[in-house]
Amino acid sequence: MKRLLEGTPLRTGVVAAVALAGGLLTASPAAATAIGERTVASVSQAADSAAASRPRNGRILYDRVSGGQGTLKIKNGTSRDGVVTLVKGRTKAVSIYVRARSSASVRDVRDGTYRVYFTTGSRFRVSKGRFSQSAVYQRFNDRLRFTTTATSRSVWTLTLNPVRGGNARTTSINPKDFPA
Repeated sequence: MKRLLEGTPLRTGVVAAVALAGGLLTASPAAATAIGERTVASVSQAADSAAASRPRNGRILYDRVSGGQGTLKIKNGTSRDGVVTLVKGRTKAVSIYVRARSSASVRDVRDGTYRVYFTTGSRFRVSKGRFSQSAVYQRFNDRLRFTTTATSRSVWTLTLNPVRGGNARTTSINPKDFPA
């Protein structure tokens, strides 16, 4: 029996494909071709299923503002996952996924003024950039200004849940107005 990975017998079929999926995704193209069409198809199905799963906390879903020195910290104290999106002018700049009861950061925001949108919900669809269940869409009323000087840089902290003594106001928005 041939061996694909050290100590791993080469087998075709769904069970072997799922068991080897992690190794196949990092294996060379020649090794993947040697497996056979049935196994490669099964690995593709496993990869598609994994892509539809819940994103990891802090995953950057979209990024057009990297290269700066600003930092945006987000605390999600809600029971639902969220996505925070910065928009500069009319252009979507960055989106980050923040799981329920977790915190995440974007550490390289370019200088500029940004409007902040966020959505919370369940069953996030990466391909559509939206939650498919119980989605709520909001926008912070105030904009965030990121500036960098020789001695300082902007660090903003946003909390997605109401905080006693908090000073940020939000407005509910139509899902069609959420930057996708």
